[in-house]
Amino acid sequence: MKDSQVKDKALAAQGHLQIEWAAAHMPVLNQIKTRFSKEKPFKGLTLGACLHVTKETAVLADALAAGGAIVALCGSNPLSTQDDVAAALAEKGIHVFAWRGQTTEEYYQCINKVLDYKPAITLDDGADLVGTLHTKRQNELANVKGGTEETTTGVLRLRAMEKTGSLKYAIIAVNDAYTKYLFDNRYGTGQSTIDGILRATNTLLAGKTFVVCGYGWCSRGIAMRAQGLGANVIITETNPLRALEAVMNGLRVVPLSEAAAIGDIFVTATGDLNVIRKEHMERMKDGAIIANSGHFNVEINLQDLEGLSTAKRTMRPNLEEYTLKDGRRLYLLAEGRLVNLAAAEGHPSEVMDMSFANQALCAEYMAKTAKLTPKVYAVPQNIDETVAELKLHSMGVKIDKLTPEQQKYLATWEMGTT
Repeated sequence: MKDSQVKDKALAAQGHLQIEWAAAHMPVLNQIKTRFSKEKPFKGLTLGACLHVTKETAVLADALAAGGAIVALCGSNPLSTQDDVAAALAEKGIHVFAWRGQTTEEYYQCINKVLDYKPAITLDDGADLVGTLHTKRQNELANVKGGTEETTTGVLRLRAMEKTGSLKYAIIAVNDAYTKYLFDNRYGTGQSTIDGILRATNTLLAGKTFVVCGYGWCSRGIAMRAQGLGANVIITETNPLRALEAVMNGLRVVPLSEAAAIGDIFVTATGDLNVIRKEHMERMKDGAIIANSGHFNVEINLQDLEGLSTAKRTMRPNLEEYTLKDGRRLYLLAEGRLVNLAAAEGHPSEVMDMSFANQALCAEYMAKTAKLTPKVYAVPQNIDETVAELKLHSMGVKIDKLTPEQQKYLATWEMGTT
């Protein structure tokens, strides 16, 4: 076993089974791995990754290693690591530094362990790896050729860095690929968030008032799945365009100050901080459930919740009861962290197949391309389309092709009404 730090090496056997199960449902990444094994696009390169250490991430790590990469991996959330998978990856020769239940200090120690390998390409989920490199390890920035970013929150942080001139190397925003956000964010987050809530609470959603804070792609998926299970869904938004879309989709849109008094279940997925705070908690009914599906545990103001409470106890795994001064009880899921990963297993393998195919192909693009100007780049269109084509092929779906006449019509302006 190479240099790694995991919770329990004895869990590796179960982890290998989990990885095998995920790989069986990730045909696109498997095809890419087969090609990588022959072409070795990462030969001689070290790839540093800060991703949720799940069985799906393990399939990505396998593909990168098959392509000749030395892979160093840490978790992108203290509660999302699947310890059996981490143990299996370590046994496979991946330099993995991750375990579930890390302290904040341990979390950043693991990030620094990955950076000790001086990666040429970074793969990030939330931009903590990139952020640490830019603040604490600046002398190593020259080693980095480029990177990729997996999630909305990370892309927002990186664009802020680009805007202020702080970003020192090129990053491809994998999150913004059509084959990522239209599927992973919507269908993946929608299903896995509901899965996490149900595993933590075993509550009935039918008939409940289900408040979703935000209406981005992740929130759309959460709202859609909650509605499908019979919940009465309310959306809160600050963006007028998204609020209008929610209304047109048949959803009720009200300010959170109003929703707070009538909601049974609250889920944040905005990417911003202090979305649910004291003023909302003071209005919530006895027994209200609060969860977060945004990347960082900042969307629910935990200090406000602690300040309003006189007692706290763990009722079930990932379910904490806070008794307020007036006797009301509020229930927090997964310590306010990503409920879909902390209380469940994250997105299904089938949807992560596309997201991680984008990661793999964008990392290859970075490896083969001359060093780019430091900025946030879109996923090249041919990569996005290739992922879609491979996915359709794996599903046995065929599509039409444009005729030469149709191609000419779309490429010219002379042919108008006849």
